[in-house]
Amino acid sequence: MKKTRITESQIIKALQENESGRKTEDICRELEVSRSTFYRWKSQYGGMEASDVKRLKELEEENARLKKMYADLSLDHSILKEVITKKGWGSGKQKQLTAEIISDYDLPVVRACHLTGLTRSQFYYKSCKDDSEVITALQELAAAHPAYGFRKLLAYLKRAGQPWNHKRVYRIYKLLKFNKKRKGKRRLPTRVKQPLLQPVEINSSWSMDFMSDSLASGNKFRTLNVLDDCNREALVIEIATSIAAKRVIRTLEQLIDWRGKPTAIRVDNGPEFTSVDFTNWCKEKEINIHYIQPGKPMQNGFIERFNGSYRREILDAYLFFELAEVRQLTENWLEEYNTRRPHEALGNLTPREWLLKKEVEIWKTYP
Repeated sequence: MKKTRITESQIIKALQENESGRKTEDICRELEVSRSTFYRWKSQYGGMEASDVKRLKELEEENARLKKMYADLSLDHSILKEVITKKGWGSGKQKQLTAEIISDYDLPVVRACHLTGLTRSQFYYKSCKDDSEVITALQELAAAHPAYGFRKLLAYLKRAGQPWNHKRVYRIYKLLKFNKKRKGKRRLPTRVKQPLLQPVEINSSWSMDFMSDSLASGNKFRTLNVLDDCNREALVIEIATSIAAKRVIRTLEQLIDWRGKPTAIRVDNGPEFTSVDFTNWCKEKEINIHYIQPGKPMQNGFIERFNGSYRREILDAYLFFELAEVRQLTENWLEEYNTRRPHEALGNLTPREWLLKKEVEIWKTYP
């Protein structure tokens, strides 16, 4: 849960109400927090008034302003700030900036070179090369073929019999800023709407989705949630600061080892699920991928419903200071979700009870 979800004024008010005789359980239910979070507030803000909290924040802001003022008074900082704002220079521009610093601030060459990242040998070096012919040839080719990249332009120069090697051509290519990357729009193939039906057998279809939240420090973390659509059993909630496609594959392989392989997996169009690693792994395992249509999360309704419960009862109910707390509370919650919590969609049975009932019905069909 994010630290800024409930303000300090609300916390002080809640503590004052508790001191006045209001029950802790009623306050926790109203604010949708756990008792442990409430007692943590009590140890942190107990005995403070709203004015004290406000004064503390003002002192912190004033301290930050003083630090910034001190940093701005530093000569080196002022010089670096001026240099950094002039973006996109090469070694020639760096030499020019170094000379300006030496002239304007009366600094020695060693210190000025240190500020701009140049060595003294680079500062004193004078190039004897004449690149005008290479520049002209590259500019003419780039004007005639604006879509061509470095390798294609180099091939044209080689075919024309030019003697310049690739290192020299690439240096001029970068100097002319022909190597700027173009941002291309991410294109997705057409997604066919898949009906959201409850399977009659386990491992017929799994649903997966990501969630994100942050610790009290502001550090982000993600969760990978996997659900069996048949009995709504939560198979795993993987928690980490970063979950790439390879970690998704590793998590699924661990699930398959004890649960069995699913026939299909329903996912959205996130980069982890559309990556080459994930699609190739599913193809190798003969697992069908059912992509939902972009912007239609309701087509993955089973996992979205599960995500809502997980966020209300865990992520929004607790203030986390480290990932170990998130993992421990999530593990306890999963045990209750799968074994003790009734589900209306399952006839008020738990996922494990529904699975057991299904197995008994199957055994009764045998003579």
